[in-house]
Amino acid sequence: MALAARKASRADAQVDSVTSEAAGQRRGGRLAKAPAKKRGPANAGSSTGFTKEQEFAAFRDMLLIRRFEEKAGQMYGMGLIGGFCHLYIGQEAVIVGMQAAAAGDDQVITGYRDHGHMLATGMDPKGVMAELTGRRGGYSKGKGGSMHMFSKEKNFYGGHGIVGAQVSLGTGIAFSNRYRGEERVCVTYFGDGAANQGQVYESFNMAELWKLPVVYVIENNRYAMGTSVARSSAQTDFSKRGASFNIPGEQVDGMDVRAVKAAGERAITWAREGNGPYILEMQTYRYRGHSMSDPAKYRSRDEVQRMREEHDPIEQVRRRLLTDWKLSEDELKAIDAKVREVVNEAADFATHDLEPDPSELWTDVLK
Repeated sequence: MALAARKASRADAQVDSVTSEAAGQRRGGRLAKAPAKKRGPANAGSSTGFTKEQEFAAFRDMLLIRRFEEKAGQMYGMGLIGGFCHLYIGQEAVIVGMQAAAAGDDQVITGYRDHGHMLATGMDPKGVMAELTGRRGGYSKGKGGSMHMFSKEKNFYGGHGIVGAQVSLGTGIAFSNRYRGEERVCVTYFGDGAANQGQVYESFNMAELWKLPVVYVIENNRYAMGTSVARSSAQTDFSKRGASFNIPGEQVDGMDVRAVKAAGERAITWAREGNGPYILEMQTYRYRGHSMSDPAKYRSRDEVQRMREEHDPIEQVRRRLLTDWKLSEDELKAIDAKVREVVNEAADFATHDLEPDPSELWTDVLK
């Protein structure tokens, strides 16, 4: 019993913190001349090895996203969440790896598959879930729903429902960083479907022209809304989408959190040092349909099951914790139990919190 108690206490201590504080040095000023562009980032010799602490943190953070999304799917099926709901199950390694590579005051902006990004930036699961259920304790006071949540404190700029719109907005945030002389990078996420939108390439052009500190992360989950990239894209190597603008890019195993972090460090350093934008194509996979209303009949069950068995991002870390770092099954189960407790508390809060007062209809409205 004493051994079990020590293990549970250890798991509690390791799970307690899922947030990171934003703190950055700001230097006011005009848009300064960017340093001379280097030939390219140093790919050779980059290590993807994780310490025990990094493996543990990745396991905990990805598991929080997975369990949160599973709970959100259940609540949607019960009618507690209305509107659209796009789950991030299977893609957890992308945002967790990139956040591990970013500085605390770097910014994040993404599309409508955004719950994982919110949690990885340190937003409170209770506030996220309450927004999904339309309650006043939500991050947008119950008025934004799944696709429109923001947190200035955590440098999270949405959650955007218009396909590809966040790419232009993220480029604008990067312009603001350059103009103000702030050494911050805006990590801008979008999918393989959004990569075919025209405003994306307008943004690429301006970002390279003005050497803006932005990293474009293309989360290629293969099917956009439901059409394979092989049928919808003339160039299926999305890392080359910036070639005509001289933007460097690389393909990354988006199911391996170590590979994501290593690539993220290269790209963010490149942008922060004044070399301009960088493109990362994260080759990932979503296990669920495009949204909760999508039966996903455009792919086989065998394909999904094969990805789960052979490439699951959480299971990869779990195996390393058991094999390389000699954690026990009981310790990992204790972590899972603690994460489930956090998610259940968020769900309970989101179902018992009050709905917004009708007067909220008149707040946060541009006149």
